[in-house]
Amino acid sequence: MKALNKLITVDETVKLINEKNTLILAAEEAILENLPKGNWIGGTIPYFMDEKGGCLSKEKVFVTDFTNYIETSKIELIGKTEITNVVKGRYENGFTFMLIPCFSEVLNDFAMQAQSIEDLYNAPLVGWVTGIDLDNIGKQQPKVFNGNTGFNSDNIAILMHVKLPDNKIAELDIINIFCQGDGDTFEFLEDGFSCKDCLINGKKTNLADYIKATGLDVRLPIVADYSGASINISFQQVDEKNKTVLFYAPLRKNTVYKQAKPIEDYVKLFNENMPKDPESMIFSCNCILNYLYSELEGKTTGGITGPITFGEIAYVLVNQTMVYLNICDK
Repeated sequence: MKALNKLITVDETVKLINEKNTLILAAEEAILENLPKGNWIGGTIPYFMDEKGGCLSKEKVFVTDFTNYIETSKIELIGKTEITNVVKGRYENGFTFMLIPCFSEVLNDFAMQAQSIEDLYNAPLVGWVTGIDLDNIGKQQPKVFNGNTGFNSDNIAILMHVKLPDNKIAELDIINIFCQGDGDTFEFLEDGFSCKDCLINGKKTNLADYIKATGLDVRLPIVADYSGASINISFQQVDEKNKTVLFYAPLRKNTVYKQAKPIEDYVKLFNENMPKDPESMIFSCNCILNYLYSELEGKTTGGITGPITFGEIAYVLVNQTMVYLNICDK
């Protein structure tokens, strides 16, 4: 039985909440703050992959329903100073679902510290970064919601720790259709979300000047190769005046990056990399940058549905990536 992972009406959502289902919700802030209390957590976002294709909706709710797959769950709030505790409350057999607001200090701290969290990879940590209508950036803050209490925040991470039956197991995976190209190498002098000077082909160079001089296509991420796994770092802004480049995920020093190879047909390549058994998929999300740069509005991606997010969580923060969670037999 495939999980409910679908864009539905507010009335349908209210019915599921009142039936005491265990839910992850994605919608506009005005919708989430008026929903009844129940066993749910939610985050703000108006972009979705629906069954009919990519869309922007300010009237509906994207619902992921875990009810029929789990034994129990509990909700936890994590603040900026507690970010290394994100896995301490998890169940031995299960997974943790995480929502965290974009543009927040708690997101920056998580992104910088996640790789050093003890026992991080012992059980899946999955989720997404909440966002807003792109037209409202600077006017509105992304938020997370605790459905049990009605509490919401723009600078708190919210977790749902989920316990699975003993005969089931959670498996977390990603689809990243980007890989390193054959161009210049980039090595950064310190960890962080911004860069002025870096080593380009071993020579110290201002990155903003390089981008302007070469016409580098900043829609394509730079990519690190970790033992065959490609990890993207997406460009956020090139500030030519201050000669600074901002990124959506943290750069790591002592790591070699190359810009990704261009992609001619995103949907075709995405479908070629789809998991073989999507029926076991209980959740998925995709990146707002893929939605924008690959013009996914109205296009479907292999029947996969989910929120279009401002960042994806697959143990750590990732960009321009689809993240999905399967529940399988042991």
